[in-house]
Amino acid sequence: MILVSGAAGKTGRAVVGELLSRGAAVRALVLREGQAEEMRQMGVGEVVVGDMRDEAVVTKAVRDVSAVYHIAPNMHPDEVQMGRLALVRVRESGGGDVHFVYHSVLHPQTEEMPHHWRKLQVEALIFRSGLPFTILQPAAYVQNVRGSWDTIVNDGRYRVPYPVTSRLSLVHLGDVAQAAATVLLEPGHAGATYELAGTAALDQTEVAAALSKVLDRPVVAEALSLDEWRTQAKGLPADTVETLLQMFRYYAAYGLVGNPQALTWLLGRKPTTLVASLRQISIEMVAS
Repeated sequence: MILVSGAAGKTGRAVVGELLSRGAAVRALVLREGQAEEMRQMGVGEVVVGDMRDEAVVTKAVRDVSAVYHIAPNMHPDEVQMGRLALVRVRESGGGDVHFVYHSVLHPQTEEMPHHWRKLQVEALIFRSGLPFTILQPAAYVQNVRGSWDTIVNDGRYRVPYPVTSRLSLVHLGDVAQAAATVLLEPGHAGATYELAGTAALDQTEVAAALSKVLDRPVVAEALSLDEWRTQAKGLPADTVETLLQMFRYYAAYGLVGNPQALTWLLGRKPTTLVASLRQISIEMVAS
């Protein structure tokens, strides 16, 4: 039995779907009962509902599992607390034999980005846990463009809250899910930390050019001011807004560059290209 925590998020759903497609027995940990029903409709046999900070919930979730894929809620300020609790309960439940796979982030060492830094602290806890572990460090998802898809399609503008010269490596969410399932189901990955970048570093004009190719119309990359982005971000929690602003400032100064070789090896093929990823997204958006 493999536990996937944070199973109702976009990463969790992708990992759960990939595991189920390979015949794995999956238990999902989700926050709300409505999400539990979604998991059951996907084919998940066991679902635990509750908060990752609740000891009783986590104890129930990790009981009798052989592996855990731990995904914390995106940019959650209590991620270190959640990671510590999960590790303690997994250790107590499995006697040190449960494979703990952690969904981290590319370059968690970057203290300027709080959510990256919190993941580094969880990685340090993992190293001290005594558990067999694998750490996955994915780049930003290509799928993030879905949030501005209407502007891209209707206005021909790909707007980002950092300079268009900022260089970022990207990855297709489906490739991350496949890599996760591989390290969970195949032997030989304990003790490894893998960067999951699907592309070389691309500036935002290159992303716009790929969008132009996929949509068969001109798309121009434009920098969005942080003040304008903040205005558009109304409704997000204040700590999430500040975390994102710090991330955008980091991207503006340094970018976020990874290497696709590790992901290529895990997949047994080249990662999905940016154009192929965007073409799939375009089809999905039309269908929705």
